[in-house]
Amino acid sequence: MNARISISILSAIGLCALVPVSSGQAVVATAAAPATAALTQEKLLSDLNRQLVDRFQLRGELQLELVRPLALPAGATSSVEAVIVDFPARIAPSLMLQVRLQSGEGTLGSLSLQVKAQLLRDVWVARTPIERGSSFDSSQLDTLRVDVLQQRETIPADTTETDFTYVTTVSAGRPLVWRDITRRSLIRKGQIVEVSAIDGTLTITTKAMAMENGAAGDTVRLRNLESKKDFTALVVADARAQVRF
Repeated sequence: MNARISISILSAIGLCALVPVSSGQAVVATAAAPATAALTQEKLLSDLNRQLVDRFQLRGELQLELVRPLALPAGATSSVEAVIVDFPARIAPSLMLQVRLQSGEGTLGSLSLQVKAQLLRDVWVARTPIERGSSFDSSQLDTLRVDVLQQRETIPADTTETDFTYVTTVSAGRPLVWRDITRRSLIRKGQIVEVSAIDGTLTITTKAMAMENGAAGDTVRLRNLESKKDFTALVVADARAQVRF
């Protein structure tokens, strides 16, 4: 083999080394880490929202908004979680939150965030004027969605207890507030009530005079009609109270 042929063969071998390998081999040899989306302010607020709802057992729709736009630290990815490390004493329209950004690799940093909050719930609204002394009747009411952090005294429409009496006159279209109502008295001061004294399987029934008003579940002061001595009993129904030993 002459020198000129040898040089040609070597050149060809060198050129072959520059040719890319097949596509199947390239996936194995050059596989890159999967791409991750940047941690957005929406995800950050979603993390904070979830933790606040769980912490305070909130009912309704909590909405959060950053007071100032936030520049998230470099390297934050979708696998990063925003963790509240110092909760406020209560939910308020304005919150200052201490937050740590952490991932599986460790902590990326800490942030102090000022957040505006709204807690939207349906509350009761008077459909027509309601007179003082009327009994509470939800069928006579409408609902309105409001921010209960701003209107804290409004009565949520999902309130389970409804045995109330109005103590104020409510105009049509106004949301009800807790000072508009009181629990309906089942026992009234000066009323003669039936009292059951229960000791195991033994029950003795007597009469007594109520010395104060009482709603269901209240403990009220009663006076024995014979001995004139006062004692306390639990209100269980209209004009009925109970003492357990």
